[in-house]
Amino acid sequence: MRALPLDAQAVASLDRTVHEPARLAVVACLAVVDEADFVFLQSQTGMTGGNLSSHVKKLEKAGFLTIRKEFVGAKPCTTLALTEAGRDAFKSYLTALRTLLRVMDGAGL
Repeated sequence: MRALPLDAQAVASLDRTVHEPARLAVVACLAVVDEADFVFLQSQTGMTGGNLSSHVKKLEKAGFLTIRKEFVGAKPCTTLALTEAGRDAFKSYLTALRTLLRVMDGAGL
């Protein structure tokens, strides 16, 4: 049996805040824009308003995104944006995944 050059501890240490699928979808959407409104994120992720709100709060608590609430005319608008810490966390997450995929590709999986 051949050992893979896999750093299992690095895989196990993936940022669980980002790794959770719903939060990963939010972070991925926000990574490619400067900011997005709540309704747009809801349509992109397919989440209910309550579910999205719950995940957004967790990302905000982790310092990964900012939330701005304002009125546009008489209509409320919630705008979200990744912080630098959020962008850095997402980049680190992607780097760890790419490393894992390279190892798995090399193993013929």
